[in-house]
Amino acid sequence: MHGRADLHCHTTASDGTFTPEQLVQEAARRGLAAIAVTDHDSVDGVEASLDAGDSLGVTVVGGVEISTDVDDGEIHVLGYFVDVHHEPFLKLLYEQRESRLRRVELMLEKLARLGVNLEISDVLAVAEPGASVGRPHVASAMIRGGYVTSWDEAFSRYIGRRAPAYVPRSKLTPHEAVQAILEAGGVPVMAHPGLVNNDHMIPSLVESGLKGIEVVYPDHSPAQQRHYQALARQYGLVATGGSDCHGPRSKSGVMLGTSTVDVSVVEELRRQAVQ
Repeated sequence: MHGRADLHCHTTASDGTFTPEQLVQEAARRGLAAIAVTDHDSVDGVEASLDAGDSLGVTVVGGVEISTDVDDGEIHVLGYFVDVHHEPFLKLLYEQRESRLRRVELMLEKLARLGVNLEISDVLAVAEPGASVGRPHVASAMIRGGYVTSWDEAFSRYIGRRAPAYVPRSKLTPHEAVQAILEAGGVPVMAHPGLVNNDHMIPSLVESGLKGIEVVYPDHSPAQQRHYQALARQYGLVATGGSDCHGPRSKSGVMLGTSTVDVSVVEELRRQAVQ
C-alpha cells in the first residue's frame, strides 16, 4: 500500500463536525490512503467509518482518544486497533462520557451565575445522539443562544482553562489508559507530546506498555518533530502523526490531511496490535 495516512481524526461521535461517513468521504476526496478515527472517549463512530472506508477504498483504523490526568496537566492517549466490542473497555468509555456530562452540568451552573442561561438539553441538542459531550458543544449552544458569536469567544470569555466557568474533569491516569487500551487489544500512543511537555513521563509509560508517540502534529515545530522522532527511536516506539482534525466549523479549523505520515505506519501499528 502506498500513500499518506492521517491518524488523528474526530467525528460527531465526540466533538467533530464530520459524521463518520463524511470524514471518510473527505479523506477519499483529499486522496488519503488511510485515516484513524480517534474520538474522545468513544468508539461509536468506528463501525460506520469502516463501512464507508470499504466502499470508498480508504483504509480506516478504529481508534479512540482518552484524556488523562497528571500532576502538572494532562496527557492524551490514543488507542489504535482497539476491539470496539470489548465490554470492559466500553464500560470504561461510558464512565468517561458520564464524567464529561457531569462536568458540563457544573459548567452550566457557573454560566448561569454569569448570566448565560442554558439547560443541558440545549447542549445535547447540538450534539449527535450518544456523542461524547464536551466544551465544544457548550460553545455551540452558547452561539445558538446568542450569548457569543464564536467558539473563540466562548472559550476566552467563559469556558477556557483560565475562564470563569471552567470546570476540571476527573480523569484516568495515563498508565490506566495505556493498560485499558492494551486489554482491549489496542496499541497505545502518546498524543501531541509537544503540547503537554511531559517527556519525563515517557519512560514509565513505556514500562506500562506504551507502543507509540505522535511525532507529526500541526502544532509541533520542526525541532519538536526531530526531538520526538529521536525519542521514538530511543524507546522503540512507533512514530505516528495526524492532524487532530475536528472538521469544518470547529474551534481549531485544522483540516483533514494537514499532518500525515506514510501509510506504512498503519502496518507498523497493526503488527503491534497482534503481538
